[in-house]
Amino acid sequence: MLALLSVSDKRGLVPFAQGLARRGIQLLSTGGTLAALRAAGVAATPVSEHTQSPEILGGRVKTLHPRIHGGLLGRLEVEGDQAEMAAHGIPPISIVAVNLYPFRQTVASGASEPEVIEQIDIGGPAMVRAAAKNFRHVCVVVDPDDYEGVLAELEASGGVGEETRRRLMRKAFAHTAAYDAAIAGWLADQAQEPFPAELSLAFQKVQGLRYGENPHQRGAFYREHTAPAEPTVAFSKVLQGKELSYNNILDLDAALGLVLEFPEQPCAVIIKHNTPCGVAVDGQLVRAYRTARAIDEVSAFGGIVALNREVDEACAQALAETFLEAVIAPSYAPAALQLLGAKKNLRLLEAGPGLASPQARPRVQRDARSVSGGLLLQDRDAAEPPLDWKVVTRRTPTAEEEKALRFAWRICKHVKSNAIVFAQPQRLLAAGGGQTSRVDSVKIAALRGGQALQGSAVASDAFFPFRDGLDEAARAGATCVIQPGGSVRDAELIAAADEHNLAMVLTGVRHFRH
Repeated sequence: MLALLSVSDKRGLVPFAQGLARRGIQLLSTGGTLAALRAAGVAATPVSEHTQSPEILGGRVKTLHPRIHGGLLGRLEVEGDQAEMAAHGIPPISIVAVNLYPFRQTVASGASEPEVIEQIDIGGPAMVRAAAKNFRHVCVVVDPDDYEGVLAELEASGGVGEETRRRLMRKAFAHTAAYDAAIAGWLADQAQEPFPAELSLAFQKVQGLRYGENPHQRGAFYREHTAPAEPTVAFSKVLQGKELSYNNILDLDAALGLVLEFPEQPCAVIIKHNTPCGVAVDGQLVRAYRTARAIDEVSAFGGIVALNREVDEACAQALAETFLEAVIAPSYAPAALQLLGAKKNLRLLEAGPGLASPQARPRVQRDARSVSGGLLLQDRDAAEPPLDWKVVTRRTPTAEEEKALRFAWRICKHVKSNAIVFAQPQRLLAAGGGQTSRVDSVKIAALRGGQALQGSAVASDAFFPFRDGLDEAARAGATCVIQPGGSVRDAELIAAADEHNLAMVLTGVRHFRH
């Protein structure tokens, strides 16, 4: 029996090869894999010796040969295949352990285009696909985590069962598909083509979920193969707590996206059902969190918290005072971890130091959403608050009102449309969103905020279609308004703002979030 080993990821290679050799399986190998085996004292035949053809073109061509692919693709139950293999001296290859050149890692390292191109594997995918196609006779292994199971079956029965070979075949085709998707994605990026004519997406499974949004729905969590530069939920380290649920992950992503809006100083965000119910900034993280929690303590119960500075003992003590589902932060001081460790079910995620950077902002990414039979793709809404805006009322915002307007506008794009946000310069006061009419969103926010809205700034993610929403905002206590403008009734809205002595600015940019 022959096994061909040619791997970029050499985890577990030597023990696997030793296990095969103990079964009397002859090993074929190439390049760095062969060198690693020989260094460990494992006997292996060079592929060039097996094919009687030298490696050429600097190693670009070494396994593309009939003695390799004939051995992989030969159907042992077909007499014609057997006869041809015998006539050409082609022995069958029963086990293939191949994983591909480190293309993604090379791209992530910032390598030059020629260096990246050299990491486009040709022979590897060809061998993997050939072996996978002929899975009835060939066991193909692309993941070192599968070595142990393959050896166990060989030890137990002298072969690898069909069920395992079918599973590994599926894994092999997924492996090459993801590899090709990474190459296609990089080439599209190089061409500055964010929306290519054919879109290939590749993600790896992080975990199965107990269920999706509801217990009757199945669910799983996937992430990109390579971690992006900015902090993400998908690549955060889970330090403690129950397994993350589908809804936890959605809310953590919403919380992280909002806290990234305020990198300049300590910020705390509380999310409930994908909606902000507390946002505050302060010179001290613990004060920011306590302020955010006080905005709506009822909604904060069972909420998701995002923080953009290391959690110290004082902040941990404040977090421990309320039942929370999860917390995501750049890091946790040892004393904070010890204190929060008593909350066994509380999920703690560490996003890394990038989240604590005063320059931390999400780079422009793409948002993908599934629809029946298709996919919607767009740039993420990363628009910054406008440095210049158009004051359209008789009264210009004061310096304090301007700060409050900019704060509200950053929050506004994270609230479901029709989004209305009341705020002060350093904290959210109340938000209303997800309604079919804008005036209803204003009324909901006003009901939540009560007397706290006196002297507040209000942000609207899109224009007010009628003056009723503006009238309700003024009645609730707002003194200034930020909105995109662009309604056919803008003149009527401006007149209404002047009636209420509101300062109103137009941004020309809207922030729908459906």
